[in-house]
Amino acid sequence: MPDASAVADSVSEAHPKKVAIVTLGCARNEVDSEELAGRLGEQGWLLVDDADAADAVLVNTCGFIEAAKKESIDTVLAASHGSAPVVAVGCLAERYGNELASVLPEASAVLGFDSYPQIGERLDAVLAGEQLPAHDPVDRRTLLPISPVERKKDPHGWTPPVPRIRLVSGPAASVKLATGCDRRCTFCAIPKFRGSFVSRTPPEITSEIGEMVASGVREVILVSENTTSYGKDLGDMRLLETVLPEFAAGTGVDRIRLSYLQPAEMRPGLIAAIAGTPAVADYFDLSFQHASPRVLRSMRRFGGTEDFLELIEAIRSIAPEAGIRSNVIVGFPGETDDDVDELAVFLEAARLDAVGVFAYSDEDGTEAEKLPDKVEPHDIEGRRARIADLVEELMAQRAAERIGERVRVLIESIDDEGPVGRAGHQGPDDGSCTIVGDRSTTADLSVGDWVEGEVVESEGVDLWVRV
Repeated sequence: MPDASAVADSVSEAHPKKVAIVTLGCARNEVDSEELAGRLGEQGWLLVDDADAADAVLVNTCGFIEAAKKESIDTVLAASHGSAPVVAVGCLAERYGNELASVLPEASAVLGFDSYPQIGERLDAVLAGEQLPAHDPVDRRTLLPISPVERKKDPHGWTPPVPRIRLVSGPAASVKLATGCDRRCTFCAIPKFRGSFVSRTPPEITSEIGEMVASGVREVILVSENTTSYGKDLGDMRLLETVLPEFAAGTGVDRIRLSYLQPAEMRPGLIAAIAGTPAVADYFDLSFQHASPRVLRSMRRFGGTEDFLELIEAIRSIAPEAGIRSNVIVGFPGETDDDVDELAVFLEAARLDAVGVFAYSDEDGTEAEKLPDKVEPHDIEGRRARIADLVEELMAQRAAERIGERVRVLIESIDDEGPVGRAGHQGPDDGSCTIVGDRSTTADLSVGDWVEGEVVESEGVDLWVRV
C-alpha cells in the first residue's frame, strides 16, 4: 500500500491539481481520509501536505461532541485564510449539511458521505467555480433494511473495495472492521449520521491487512462503531471469534488490536479468542460509560458495577496482564451524587489501565436532549473534575503495578530519551514505553522494531522498559 509521498513522486510534475487533507476526530475518520486520498489519487489529484501549496483543502470534520464540533469549525475557518477553496466533509458535514453551509460560508462546499465515490469530480467542480448544493442530511438508519442479514442485498449496504493511501507513516495503522451502529444509546447521535451496522467481509479485511503489512505496518488496529457486533449482518454473531486467528495467520501481521467493544455483547468465546490468539493483543477497550445501573438504563445501556466487575474478572482470569480501558460520562440527566459515588467505587475496584472522562452535553436529535432533571453545568464540571482526578491517580497506580512485568514493545518513534513505543496493553492513547538499557542494546533500534524487556519504572501511565 503506497503512502502519500510515493504517490506524489509517481505523478507528473505537470499535474495541475493539488489537494491537502486535514483530518479531525477518531481513527475511523483517519481511515476515511486515507480512502478519500486513494479515490482522489485515482481521480487525478496530487496529494500535498502543505495547505498553502494546494489548489483545494479538504477538511474531514468530527461531529461527536461539542468540543469536536468547535474544533472542526475553527479548522475550516483557519484553512479559509489561504488562497485555496476549503471543502468540508466528514461527520459534522454529514450530520448538519446545509445548516452548516449556511452558517459557514467560508467553506466552498459541504459534502456528505455519498459524495465520497465522486470526490475528485466534486473538487473539480469547486475549482471551476460551481456552487455545489450543500448536503441534505437524512437519518442514515433509514437507508438499510432493519434486519441485519438483509443489508448486503441492498445497494446502500455494499461498499466495494476502496483504494487507500496512507497519510501518516508509522508501524501501526487502523483498518475498518465495520461501519455504523444499531444500538440506540440515548446520548449518542452517531447511528443517525453514520447509519446502521454493516460488516466488511473477512476477505476484504484480510486483503487490506495484507496490504498494510506489505507497506511496513506491524500492528493493525481494527476499528468500528461497535466491534462486538461484527458478523451479525453476515449471519454469524460469533464470526469475530473465528476470523481473528485467520486474520493473523493469513496476513503475516505481528499484532492485531481490537477497539470499541460493547460490554453487553462480550461473550466468553470472544474473550478466549482475544486472549488465546498469540498475534492479538490482550487489550480490551470496553465502553462502560457509567457504573450506576439506574443511569445506564436511562442511557439505554445494560449492566452496572457488579456485572462489569464480573466481566473484568473473567478477562483477568484468562489474561492476568491484559490491558483494559474505558470511557465514562458524568452529568447525565438525572444523575445524582450517589450515582457518582458508585462510579467512583467501581473505578477503584476495576483497576483500569486507561479511562477517558467526559462531561455530558446535550447532542442535537438525541433522546437524552429531551430528558428532564438536567444537571447544572457547574455540577457537571465538578463531577468531571472529581472523577478525572480519581482516574489519574488510579491509572498511575495500575501502571506502577506493572513494574517487574515482561512486555513486548513496538517501537514507534525515537526521541531524546531513546526509543519509544507501546506494549500490548497500551492502545494508541493509553501511554507509552520508553526503552532503556546499555547503549549497545538500544542504539541500533529503529521504528518498527520489536523489543522485549522488563518494566522498571513508571510515571503516570507511561512506563520505562529495560531490554
